[in-house]
Amino acid sequence: MSSANFLVKLLGEVVVEWLPLGSLGELIRGNGLQKKDFTETGIPAIHYGQIYTHYGLSTTKTKSFVSHELAKQLRKVDKGDVIITNTSENLADVGKALVYLGETQAVTGGHATILKPGRCLLGKYFAYFTQTDEFAGAKRKYAKGTKVIDVSATDMAKISIPIPCPDNPKKSLEIQAEIVRILDAFTELTAELTAELTAELTARRKQYNYYRDLLFSFENGDVEWKFIGELAENLDSMRRPITSGLREPGDIPYYGASGIADYVKDYIFDCDLLLVSEDGANLLARNTPIAFSVSGKSWVNNHAHALKFETYAERRYVEYYLNSIDLTPYISGAAQPKLNKKNLESIKIPCPSLEEKKRIVTILDKFDALTSSLTEGLPREIELRQQQYAYYRDLLLSFPKPEEAET
Repeated sequence: MSSANFLVKLLGEVVVEWLPLGSLGELIRGNGLQKKDFTETGIPAIHYGQIYTHYGLSTTKTKSFVSHELAKQLRKVDKGDVIITNTSENLADVGKALVYLGETQAVTGGHATILKPGRCLLGKYFAYFTQTDEFAGAKRKYAKGTKVIDVSATDMAKISIPIPCPDNPKKSLEIQAEIVRILDAFTELTAELTAELTAELTARRKQYNYYRDLLFSFENGDVEWKFIGELAENLDSMRRPITSGLREPGDIPYYGASGIADYVKDYIFDCDLLLVSEDGANLLARNTPIAFSVSGKSWVNNHAHALKFETYAERRYVEYYLNSIDLTPYISGAAQPKLNKKNLESIKIPCPSLEEKKRIVTILDKFDALTSSLTEGLPREIELRQQQYAYYRDLLLSFPKPEEAET
């Protein structure tokens, strides 16, 4: 069933007009307000940066406050108003919307625009629309800047919004409210399912960490310990960095410290390797694994060490071990953390028999597939729930445009 037919079945035959946002309410650009202005109590305040990370689509309470004196100088946000972000280093964050539903008047500052909806627009209906690909394409058209991207309030006002029954405000708001009700239900259900899956994933990861640490809990006297330099062939001398402007596009992975950085036409290696981050903040933060296996043709730059092992089991065994231990003693530099070749090769690894390594790797591979793979296990399930939500959201908001209706 097409999106147009779905809407007809859900809401009946309705006239829909695509109208510029500026004709549907008053747009007021914010002014002032910095994070240092926040106080423990006072007038509710919403900083534009908080909309990216601290709020959902709507809120009844603010997380911050400002003094009464400062509030007098800032733009006012009333119940039902929408705060829209204008500026970010990421275009996806520009145009994020937050509907304020608090009973007490709030304030906001610069890099945000307040939309005070008119008689034919429901704030949360518009907020949902800002999540669609249609809105993303529209704001991309008006985006200015490179490092910092801005869509002005003036340009935001030009973006067209689908409004059912614009000549009948009461009916229009009823239809918008029904769409919001359905999307709220989908949002709540998706959040519940995602929370359940995330909790399950967290439990699995804890279980994985427990068994991984247990499998690697060798005492010095129980197993032989060897330096990485004794276990692997270091191929760092074969690495070659290529500046982005000189890379010839292709389908060969170009690896850096944290994984694939690009795809190029040629390759240096055609084998199985263990790559280990040589530098970068992730050596300390450990947001992503610092050791990762690659297979087949690849190009590796000078930000990742390249190690070659005799067997799959030995390579994966060392990969799991390196990702489980604290590497701080081997890292030099604070502003620019670095794990140099000498320090890497001086890391001691517990070395049981090859059969024992195979057994450990088999167990950890199963846990890894469940907790980390995007094509297997729980992460994939979470991704599918998000995709399902986005599909139904776009379906409910995909009103045909005049030219589409004529076609």
